Amino acid sequence: MPVSTAYHARQEDEVYFYSEPLLFLGIDRLMKRVLNALLFSFLLSLLCSTLNAASFRYGLDVLDDDACAFLEGSRVGLITNKAGISSAGESNYRLFLRHGVDLRFLMAPEHGFNVDVAAGATVRDSRTSGSLKVYSLYGSSKKPDRNLLNTIDILIFDLQDIGTRCYTYISTMFYAMEAAEDAGIRFMVLDRPNPIAPVPADGFQLDPDCRSFVGIVPVPFIHAMTVGELALWMKKHFFSSLRLDVIRMKGYDRHLFADELHGFRFISPSPNIGSVETALVYPATVFLEATNISEGRGTDQPFRQFGAVFIDSGALKRALDDFRLPGVRFTAVSFRPSASKYKGLACSGVRLDVTDRMVFEPFRTGVAVLVALHTLYPGLLDLESHGEFFDKLAGTPLLRRMLLTGCSLEEILAASRLQVHEFEEANPQRFIYP
Repeated sequence: MPVSTAYHARQEDEVYFYSEPLLFLGIDRLMKRVLNALLFSFLLSLLCSTLNAASFRYGLDVLDDDACAFLEGSRVGLITNKAGISSAGESNYRLFLRHGVDLRFLMAPEHGFNVDVAAGATVRDSRTSGSLKVYSLYGSSKKPDRNLLNTIDILIFDLQDIGTRCYTYISTMFYAMEAAEDAGIRFMVLDRPNPIAPVPADGFQLDPDCRSFVGIVPVPFIHAMTVGELALWMKKHFFSSLRLDVIRMKGYDRHLFADELHGFRFISPSPNIGSVETALVYPATVFLEATNISEGRGTDQPFRQFGAVFIDSGALKRALDDFRLPGVRFTAVSFRPSASKYKGLACSGVRLDVTDRMVFEPFRTGVAVLVALHTLYPGLLDLESHGEFFDKLAGTPLLRRMLLTGCSLEEILAASRLQVHEFEEANPQRFIYP
């Protein structure tokens, strides 16, 4: 199509580029051209999204693209569960077998291989439908057995984490790395997105006195890293002689939530984390596990609603609204849990609805919830009976101590930010993705 010095037009429904001053265009023609320009912009954006969709690949996909050549001639063990799938939806262990990998056994974390075991419940050894043995890493021991590791050359970790320190899969990885180093075998991480990666690091650092399986890695409560980045960080600080390989994702953008990555498939990594949205609010409500408040287990909205038999939902909603928390709306609700706390009893409370992910602050919201509950129900909240467990979840006794002494939301956040700042200053190169 030839281009004139001013403009060239053939049909009114084409996309045009003009150098003529807008003053000389009629209003109708101007509006059509504006609409055409907007349409062009939309189509360009759609094209870019399509290109991004084709480029995103899990670490597992990257291994698949090379027919698992890296594993040729090696005896392999795999730590995973049913959420360990490729972008095509194929289970990792089946993908390995399809490529002829010498896969000797699987190992499963908390909740088991089929992700159907309740939180904290013992996971037993089992078998896949194809009779591949699955050894438990959440039973009598949480560390891979040395005798099993002596039968393999490389131990692979492929689990979906959710970005919060107390979620136990990174503790499983810590113990597995330690065991692999002791056994003198290679350790490989097939990297996966951090579902809530755009949320910056937040919350208290881990106090060594509070180290436990719900907090074993000394990173902020919300750590903002992928499992591959965490593994590299742990090798640097704890396992210097470990032979570590991290199979990086392709096309990953840490500024996107996982369900904004075209090609990402969300499979629940544990029974009560049913979506990226739940993973996002989890660090705001998980502290309630160690209180007298139901965190919504046994309902259709675990971690997205909370309450108790003694709560006045209206009063609690008003108290939370007074904080003017960014990116979240509170709604008064009632529910009757089918399991866990207050099983079968009518509870009142509130539901959290994230209205803007990019400004929502899970840790700020979680502390505000605790401050509001302690103000309204100082005795009934009960931060004492399970105080040790609360401190393990928080990674420090400081949060509970500040709540009990009446510190404000901003005072608590200021204390935690000092710790996050220290961590970030000490670890400027912890990310491997832009």
